[in-house]
Amino acid sequence: MTTYPINLAGATPLPEREASPIREELRQAAQQFEAILLRQMLSSARSTDFGGNDLFGGEGEETFREMRDARFAEVTAESGQLGFAHAIEQQLAHFLPQGDR
Repeated sequence: MTTYPINLAGATPLPEREASPIREELRQAAQQFEAILLRQMLSSARSTDFGGNDLFGGEGEETFREMRDARFAEVTAESGQLGFAHAIEQQLAHFLPQGDR
């Protein structure tokens, strides 16, 4: 593992400075993973067939439903309401260089 020298003289506390670029990339990757997980969950839930006839069903409606679910998953992941992304980020942050945690 590569270590980076850290100069703590004049360092500002974490809440007062921006997160490191590596940490920001980790945060975005965790959010994207949460969105993928949510899309899979929605897709699995929608694949259940209760025997009803779909009056307006068709390929266009299916495409729209997939697009709507994908957007819902992205917005939910960005909001942080479920907490999956935060938990993933916290776990993976342990593998970052010391200065990027």
